[in-house]
Amino acid sequence: MKKILILAEGLIGENFVRRLNQKRIADNHYTLVLPHAFDLPGKLQVQLELHEMDPTSYSKMRRLFMQEDFSMVFIVLNTLEEAGESLKNIRRIDEKIRVILLDQWDGFGKLQQSGTVVVNSNELLANHLYNFLPSVPVVAQNVGLGEGEIMEVLVPFGSTFAYRHVGSIPQVKWRIAAIYREKKLILPNNATMIRPQDTLLLIGRPQVLINIYQRVQNRAGLFPEPFGRNLYLLLDMDRDEERAKEYLEESLYLCERLRDRKLQVRIVNPGDLDLIERLREYESERVEVQISYDSTDLAHIIQADIQQYDIGLVFVSRKNFDQEATYRELYDLKKLIYLFGETPLPELNRSVILMGDEEYMEAISSTSFYISETLGLELCLCNFDPDGDFDRSRRTVEHYETLSHIFHYPVKIEERQVNPVRALREMEGVLQITPFNRELKGSWRIPFLSMKVESYILDEIPHPKLLIPVEMG
Repeated sequence: MKKILILAEGLIGENFVRRLNQKRIADNHYTLVLPHAFDLPGKLQVQLELHEMDPTSYSKMRRLFMQEDFSMVFIVLNTLEEAGESLKNIRRIDEKIRVILLDQWDGFGKLQQSGTVVVNSNELLANHLYNFLPSVPVVAQNVGLGEGEIMEVLVPFGSTFAYRHVGSIPQVKWRIAAIYREKKLILPNNATMIRPQDTLLLIGRPQVLINIYQRVQNRAGLFPEPFGRNLYLLLDMDRDEERAKEYLEESLYLCERLRDRKLQVRIVNPGDLDLIERLREYESERVEVQISYDSTDLAHIIQADIQQYDIGLVFVSRKNFDQEATYRELYDLKKLIYLFGETPLPELNRSVILMGDEEYMEAISSTSFYISETLGLELCLCNFDPDGDFDRSRRTVEHYETLSHIFHYPVKIEERQVNPVRALREMEGVLQITPFNRELKGSWRIPFLSMKVESYILDEIPHPKLLIPVEMG
């Protein structure tokens, strides 16, 4: 049993005693020292021993310590002088005992005394009032380190996190630990969908959580959030030299349509110096070109750049994406991937999603609306089924129709009894939006033997593609 000494008076001391009586921790025994009597709870539900005496008296306190082996002391007194004198006497009696002291006068400042915790009531009240301001994250101050590594954030309507599965959101150095919805606690898994008005309980590094809080609060139109803020173009001149200038201009086209976003260009294996100089002419406040002459560890270069520059979307050619190390690194980083196709980005007129797994379709839905709105593309959800079995996708169709109303952006639902790969290949001016999962680059050596659309997307369809991560780990 832990024996705790409490030196208390005034309203705060009285409320503190009432609180511990309500909570009635069975393993604690309290010794209460009161300089002036106050009303105790009518029915005591804890083990409490009362002494009405002067807490600043060294001799009386020393006698008390000789009678009991206290493990902790609370000092909740009305005056700075009483609190200071009581603390001094306790330290004369026991230098190591843990002391919790309430500072109501800013009189103890940053007291650096081993075993003494100063609780500044003015600072606590100011922080509590501050937390009621809009756009201020609520952080746990009495749990863990108390430095903001536990935070809760409300998901507003139009948030980039709304209507997304937990598993589709990259979580590096932070986690969504719990979701509160309609006064109920949800312990989420990768398939849990986040809804507007949910409260997320986040755990992670304080500076990372501040950034995540801002992303959750961001409204629609801030593409490529929540995957990151800026854009990244990877040019490997061994494979991209012929179309390097075209790729850069396409990347700029999207960057110019986004608010306060930057384009980071990474060139590896430079060969044609004249071409490099022409590419450098595109540099500006929003465009930075960097060159790596040693590309033996390309995966490390990509990882370092994406983390340093807060990259949300990576532009890459199909030839680069086919390299196993590059593909694996981009998959692990969980960023949006834009694969260049035969049609330049400015010439696209619609974005197309081939109906697939319901969970994946919902995971990519919000981002599909964002990119379509940003580029002014007609958004089409194509329910192409050779057997004409459209009813099994009804829930996905309803989901997209609901988002269309929320985002005030139209979605066209096409239902046709056709081969989906053949129908998509015949379209023109199309940006294909598809889930970025493990099946996208499977082990099929002969794609036409596969029954899954994912097995054909990379090899058989030349349209530019936006790959949206939908899996964790």
